[in-house]
Amino acid sequence: MASTLALVSKTRCFKGEVRKYTHDSAATNVKMTFNIYLPDVALTSKEKVPVLYYLSGLTCNEDNMITKGGALAHLSEARIALVTPDTSPRGAGVPGEDDDWELGTGAGFYVDATQEPWKKNYNMYSYVQNELQRIVAESFAVDASRTSIFGHSMGGHGALVLALRNPGHYKSVSAFAPICHPSTSAWGRKQFTAYLGSNESTWAAYDATELVKHYDGPMLPVLVDQGDADQFYSSKQLQPSHLVIATESSKRPVQLDSRMQPGYDHSYYFIHTFMEEHIAFHAKHLRL
Repeated sequence: MASTLALVSKTRCFKGEVRKYTHDSAATNVKMTFNIYLPDVALTSKEKVPVLYYLSGLTCNEDNMITKGGALAHLSEARIALVTPDTSPRGAGVPGEDDDWELGTGAGFYVDATQEPWKKNYNMYSYVQNELQRIVAESFAVDASRTSIFGHSMGGHGALVLALRNPGHYKSVSAFAPICHPSTSAWGRKQFTAYLGSNESTWAAYDATELVKHYDGPMLPVLVDQGDADQFYSSKQLQPSHLVIATESSKRPVQLDSRMQPGYDHSYYFIHTFMEEHIAFHAKHLRL
């Protein structure tokens, strides 16, 4: 399928524009949608700007973060582009894809499925890492050599996995309440079984806690924020301590700053509170 972009909308915001595009995807075999925020300098092509990708969580789409995350003022000031993709294919016609909020539509989990009936369409790892980034680099005034990534919950898992599997590609990675060890949590085992099959040895390729043990590349700066009032933290779905222990014990070139934030839950109020700090973190590393 060709990747010709179709502009759906554009809206002025904080000395830049938010644009929504659709395109046919070779990775997912359906039409995909993403938003991009472009500061004015990128709109006029006066300079290529760094680019930050944000991956959203379960049930979300390309709009949640860009409308509720409080990021755009800070990105405008830092002159950084933002790309927010969808969380899964939509309308693929896979049996049962709309029956369960934790699997299928809105729950792509940023893997490349190997099992029927998912493997034709549910290839969000390749979509984000390869196809979408190629389209963005070819279509907009962004500097692909200065790319970073972050995300929330399922999207935090995705961001960590993409960064750890592609040494040197991302200047930095951060996450809000990520699913850190999906091979051992209900959020993960359910989706991995469906998308990847019952052979658990294949799951490690999409598990940040397992990947960090073998990371071999340039020093990777990582920032993780977790609220201690998060119901999914309390129910052992997120397990940030597993990532901390694996990072510290493996002594790989990963610089992890894992912070527990008292009183915060899993919502966008939590994300909005710490968004400025995450963008400052990425701006520092994107400007190096």
